[in-house]
Amino acid sequence: MLKGIFWDNDGVLVDTEPLYFQAMRDTLSKIGIALPLGLYARITLEEGRSSLCLARKAGFSKREIERLRDAKNIRYGKLLETGVRPLPGVPEAVAALRPHVAMAIVTSSRRDHFELIHRHTGLPQQFDFVLTRENFHQTKPHPEPYLKALDRSGLHPSECLVIEDTRRGLEAAQAAGMRCLVIPSVLTRNAPFPGAWKIVPDIASAVKVIEAELFTTPAGEAMGPSNL
Repeated sequence: MLKGIFWDNDGVLVDTEPLYFQAMRDTLSKIGIALPLGLYARITLEEGRSSLCLARKAGFSKREIERLRDAKNIRYGKLLETGVRPLPGVPEAVAALRPHVAMAIVTSSRRDHFELIHRHTGLPQQFDFVLTRENFHQTKPHPEPYLKALDRSGLHPSECLVIEDTRRGLEAAQAAGMRCLVIPSVLTRNAPFPGAWKIVPDIASAVKVIEAELFTTPAGEAMGPSNL
């Protein structure tokens, strides 16, 4: 029985990936490195690596790369300050599912960026807990973020579902022993998602799939929310 949902943040709840791409592209352009959108999507969203690996490949030192990382984070923060809204349908989806399951946000975003993203969305208050980059040593596609979420929730992997938009997130969920529902974003819609439990085009479709899971008995007999 489904008892918990772990939501990714960027690309699932809010449309921040284009801003992060812009910050990374702007940072690398200052040292003469081009970052096409397709290359960024492959390196970062599929493989789970930082696009700063291009600077390392170009011969920049570890110290120089750390300075670039700091510059990118500052640039990203400035872009976030212009305002971020939830993706269409997200507030309604969260409100519809919240009465029936425990829910958490599990993100690779830093806490300061996460707070900038959600300073006006009101979304974090609808979740039982939030895990950000500071809460784990390894980030997605490593399973640690979702293993930490399982430990915090007290639930078994079979009782939980992960909602992601990237292959690295899918792989993290799978490695933690959980099913993963994928909602591809504009940046990941052409990526493969091998082994995903479901792949749906939008949040409304995701809610329908999840409600069918919640309100159907193993024998296939529908039941109402009052039975939960």
